[in-house]
Amino acid sequence: MAPTNAPRVLVSDSLSEMAVDIFRKNGVEVDFEPDLGKDKEKLLEKIADYDGLAIRSATKVTEKIINAAGRLKVVGRAGIGVDNVDIPAASRKGIIVMNTPFGNSITTAEHAIALLLAVARQIPAADESTQAGKWEKSKFMGVEITGKTLGLIGCGNIGSIVANRARGLKMRVIAYDPFLSQERADELGIEKGELDEVLARADFITLHVPLTDKTKNIINAEAIAKMKDGVRIINCARGGLVVEADLADALKSGKVAGAGFDVFEVEPAKDSVLFNLPNVVCTPHLGAATSEAQENVALQVAEQMSDYLINGAVSNALNMPSISADEAPVLTPFVKLAEYLGAFAGQVTESPIQRVEVIYDGAVAGMNTKALTSAAIAGLIKSQVDDVNMVSAPIMAKERGIHISETTQDKSGVFDSYIKLNVITANQERSVAGTVFSDGKPRFIQIKGINLDAEIGRYMIYTTNDDMPGIIGMLGTVFGGAGVNIANFQLGRDKPGGNAIALLYLDQPVEAEVLGKLLECGMFKQAKPLVFDVG
Repeated sequence: MAPTNAPRVLVSDSLSEMAVDIFRKNGVEVDFEPDLGKDKEKLLEKIADYDGLAIRSATKVTEKIINAAGRLKVVGRAGIGVDNVDIPAASRKGIIVMNTPFGNSITTAEHAIALLLAVARQIPAADESTQAGKWEKSKFMGVEITGKTLGLIGCGNIGSIVANRARGLKMRVIAYDPFLSQERADELGIEKGELDEVLARADFITLHVPLTDKTKNIINAEAIAKMKDGVRIINCARGGLVVEADLADALKSGKVAGAGFDVFEVEPAKDSVLFNLPNVVCTPHLGAATSEAQENVALQVAEQMSDYLINGAVSNALNMPSISADEAPVLTPFVKLAEYLGAFAGQVTESPIQRVEVIYDGAVAGMNTKALTSAAIAGLIKSQVDDVNMVSAPIMAKERGIHISETTQDKSGVFDSYIKLNVITANQERSVAGTVFSDGKPRFIQIKGINLDAEIGRYMIYTTNDDMPGIIGMLGTVFGGAGVNIANFQLGRDKPGGNAIALLYLDQPVEAEVLGKLLECGMFKQAKPLVFDVG
């Protein structure tokens, strides 16, 4: 029995009894109300009494719920997806949001393979026909998968498991993933290629990427036109990756021979353009629905939440670094700096990353550099991987064959502390450095070896050019003409007439056509929009 001053956790979705027992054994009071998450008003009434909230997908942790949770310290999601949690609102209230990023990987990968086989042999339709008393052998002519080419879009944790299973089934595998290195591809025994090559060569295509601005509608009419006639498409990743209307047209025309979908643009999918089409297999988001996976993530979230509430340890947090309470006051601003450095490099680097070198100079070299490096790597790959955090980032980097190294050194310059990030690809090496000023605010101090002093804002523009007159005027003219206000403006160059850079902090995001005008003038080599998670 937990003491009366023990932290209290509310379980508002269905978790196993073993998970509930873990809370109690660890000294946490727990109320198990698995149907409460479906009743928003009752949850709103009760949430103020709890330090922790353990959920699956049914409970919607909205800003309204968060604002009513006066003592809530942590929300734990048994599973990877946190679309049902308002993370920015939780962060503003100082509430940690945890997930269990790897508990569902095998289960989801196996479901993708199951759908692939079901589509290849038209198993659901053949089963329905046979059980209806028909015997239509000629109607359900399938295809072998042996020797066929599987195209992976995304080869992270789940994608690599699918690749392994597919190779065991004697398929050839080619993958598109900007973070997949040649070394990792060789280790998996697969080819790596650009997206158009994967689309053109694959007999089957499976998707294993998060839903981001870059991946939304990645499979549309234009992409389908580049595919083989008779291709089959499997999606167990995220709804919105495929334009369902375009796929429906391709299925009707015969361009696409079949599809297996576990996720949809709108869920619950009560009606879809994909329903009732020939050789389309649909399941109701079952990727994580095995008893093993459900048990694993439930036990994991109970352990993580207990460890935080009792011991202050933070793991698998999406909005909080894994650092101790004693370290936090000094380390936190450097964690943000490391994230910003990684985010900068990740947004301007387009080819697969082979190595990342992190240099810690001065006082920061004596801090928890492991946490700082994890923060930098999380920032680096966040544009390509959803639900990444400081704990999972190094694992995800390793899966992509990215080698990470740290160097610490005594104070070597004018700053008491600085962090420098070197990112190496097959084509180039890029560096960015920053420090934390006495006001606790991180700043960029060097990019590509060029010194500057730049405040970090949510919306920024990075440009490169030859040092010449008129650059400032052109930037001001283009952004002023578009009604975009420049909050801060920093320039740097390596020598007069040499390489020059500019970093602009803007009050709003910039449309692509505005950046296009910059490039059209012929004065700039590059104009890159950047977005930073500035709280």
